[in-house]
Amino acid sequence: MRRTLTLLLAALALPGAFAQSPDFPAKPVNIITPFAAGSGPDAVLRMVGDKLGRLWNQRVTIDNRPGGGGFIAIDQARRAAPDGYTLLQLDSEHIAALPHLYKSRNFVPLQHFDPVASLFRTPFFVAVSTESKWKNMSDLIADAKARPGQIAYGSWGVGSPGHLGGQQLDALVGTHMNHAPFREVSQLFTNVATGEVPWSFASIPSSQGIYKAGKLRYIAVAARQRVPQLPDVPTMAESGGPAALEVNSFVSLLAPKGVPDAIRKKINADVAKAIADPEIQARFDAFAFEPLTWSPEEIVRQSEIKSKVYGDLVRRGNISLE
Repeated sequence: MRRTLTLLLAALALPGAFAQSPDFPAKPVNIITPFAAGSGPDAVLRMVGDKLGRLWNQRVTIDNRPGGGGFIAIDQARRAAPDGYTLLQLDSEHIAALPHLYKSRNFVPLQHFDPVASLFRTPFFVAVSTESKWKNMSDLIADAKARPGQIAYGSWGVGSPGHLGGQQLDALVGTHMNHAPFREVSQLFTNVATGEVPWSFASIPSSQGIYKAGKLRYIAVAARQRVPQLPDVPTMAESGGPAALEVNSFVSLLAPKGVPDAIRKKINADVAKAIADPEIQARFDAFAFEPLTWSPEEIVRQSEIKSKVYGDLVRRGNISLE
């Protein structure tokens, strides 16, 4: 009896002796996402989920809960136990912009969820019709300055990276352009292609169909470096725009607060293994997605940087989704 008690006390003295359960996951894992089935983030998540399922020898299900600005998916995940078996996919705008856009809700995602693993970051391009007279950002900015309040830009919704990116461009160069939000991404780029909407930010997955049809032209990527997949598209600075303008979005997995650190670390390491798979790397390359292997701490740091930028832009533009 004394020997058993001694061994038990010794085990308790070891850091994380019982926390580091080698059995996780011992049952299926569910990942809730606010993105619609067939979207870029959904397609990536399904591939990652398949890889994780093979690695864990457990089924990984994807539960699409689009709508409500992301709150439908968020509310569903909040009701789950903090055991690692329910995860939530969010982009940086869900994490960093929602608190500023829905002030009356007093909801800060990182007060209710902990980051677990990062997936990818996507850059955004400035897209115009192939018939547009603008050949670069210098042309666009000069025209916007000459016609304040008369030029519109489209986006896929209020508070989206496309909307806030346009707000940031206005703030950096001293222009005043009007925002035109669209419900359907396909309709947005159709209208840009016809010139009804003069320009919009665009990701490769969302605009590649019309781009490949020769109806859209990218005049800049809102980044400090060119994108390898489109090496002829200049950076924002090279195109005559403000070098400080970087428009991108990163996607991560989160879990309800309270998941044991050992489980969070295991999920983080296994997601990194999954996205290193050549099949997923090929999909990332096709979409110009940058693979990310951030620690949970780095996800928090990057989210805080975006939150400050978005908070300033929301206040400046008096933007609200109440």
